[in-house]
Amino acid sequence: MLSHVQFLSPADAVSRIPDGATVAIGGTGPSLEADAVLQALQERFVQTASPRNLTVFAPALPGDRAGIGGLNCIAHEGLLARMIGASFSSSRHPALIEMIRNEACEGYVIGMGTLVQLLDAAASGKPGVHTTVGIGSFLDPRNEAGRMNARSRDTMAQVTEVAGKEYLFYPTHHIDVAIIRGTTADENGYISFEEEPNTLAMLELASATKACGGLVIAQVKRLARANSLDPKLVRIPGPLVDVVVVNPAQTQVSSQMFDPALGANPALSGSLKVPLHRLPRLEDPMLRVMMRRAALELRPNDVINIGVGVATSLPSIALEEGILDDLTFTNEHGIFGGIFTSVLGKSFVPALNADAIMDSSFQFGFYESGGLSVTFLGIGEIDAAGHVNVSKFGREWNGCGGFNSITDRTSRLVFCGSLTTGGLQVAVEDGELRIVREGRHKKFVNRVEQVTLNATRARKQGQQVLYITERAVFELGDDGPVVIEIAPGIDFDRDIQDQVGFELKKSPALKRMDSRIFQEPAMGLLDTFVASC
Repeated sequence: MLSHVQFLSPADAVSRIPDGATVAIGGTGPSLEADAVLQALQERFVQTASPRNLTVFAPALPGDRAGIGGLNCIAHEGLLARMIGASFSSSRHPALIEMIRNEACEGYVIGMGTLVQLLDAAASGKPGVHTTVGIGSFLDPRNEAGRMNARSRDTMAQVTEVAGKEYLFYPTHHIDVAIIRGTTADENGYISFEEEPNTLAMLELASATKACGGLVIAQVKRLARANSLDPKLVRIPGPLVDVVVVNPAQTQVSSQMFDPALGANPALSGSLKVPLHRLPRLEDPMLRVMMRRAALELRPNDVINIGVGVATSLPSIALEEGILDDLTFTNEHGIFGGIFTSVLGKSFVPALNADAIMDSSFQFGFYESGGLSVTFLGIGEIDAAGHVNVSKFGREWNGCGGFNSITDRTSRLVFCGSLTTGGLQVAVEDGELRIVREGRHKKFVNRVEQVTLNATRARKQGQQVLYITERAVFELGDDGPVVIEIAPGIDFDRDIQDQVGFELKKSPALKRMDSRIFQEPAMGLLDTFVASC
């Protein structure tokens, strides 16, 4: 069989990207970054000022090395005309954020799940996506429409009604070029993922681009003889691939927090389960208090999403309490089961000992259909109405990532974060919490800068919303957050009310937080789980 696939150098591969193209880029954090191809794209522009005026469509956030690789490679004025993405980071991609701040390009935020679904729609010839995700938030065209600066004047979605129900409709995007990654390519372009810790919409990117008549460039670590790959490990069939770039230096994960000299870790790719008993215990007193209180919200057989932020440490408490195997932790990057590498101080994108590594279209469909029991997410800002902001803080653009897909249909929403930030230091002494140094900035404010979660909509949908901090627990009431628990050792007026930007309401059933949280022994959650079964 004569293959249509071209095997090119990174430089020759990116030479096929024309001016004005819409380029879809895969990967997120340390996983599945097509680093050699992206670096070659940057070098081509620096040397030749071409290609110009690209629209970059990035469902996730490839690259986690500060200022190096990933989306840093496209952050050049003249190269990038328009950025469409879900997640952003000034610590990882400072030049890109600076371009958006300075109006050097257009910038738009669309939820990660919706971006993946738009790829599915393009792949199947559909005109777009109807979704309830983002209604009432900054993504809603009646609010900010996901625009990141004044230069961004387009509206990515419009409000529609289908069978009497309100939706946001996002039209399909035409994709000219996809830059994807796998582990091995055979001579016919079939791509396997045997060393990859995630799949991250790579299939969706390739199929959407081919349906648009575009060019698919796949970076891999090695080349195999035609028809020799294990078909169960092939995630992208050869007819979807046009160009293969072989990069023997490709590492399993790109983060500097992982040692490439150790080679591929089979516990990250799912081919081996490693013992977990030697994983480090969560020691930070503030984080430990919050995560132990959050763990009291766990129920046997819960299917749980963990989002970016302090909540990524929750599985370490489940492991310590002996209940990890009674729960299914997931993240929006396709992981089911296991324990995220965030417990090692690394990225929460991959996991050790995953039970399943799913494609992105399934993962977001599962979330948006109400498949989760509960989600634990971070706190950026909370306001007097209970609205949550995790997406924008002054000149800092984070975007929403998968947040809106996760929260749209999940019945229990638990937000975890400190009451203040900026130098906050606490201690646990004799079963009580003590504020050693108060944070400089309030996180509970009168009005959030941007609405990522609309609390009014959450109440109407009957969702239970909790806000867990190190010193108090709040629940969403009819008129905003209500204090339902206070940590022992904490003074309500001095340590809580004075550190909040609005007048708080106390529950008539206000109580102290569970004393077990502030004691050294395990809390006995395993006994509770056994008794409830």
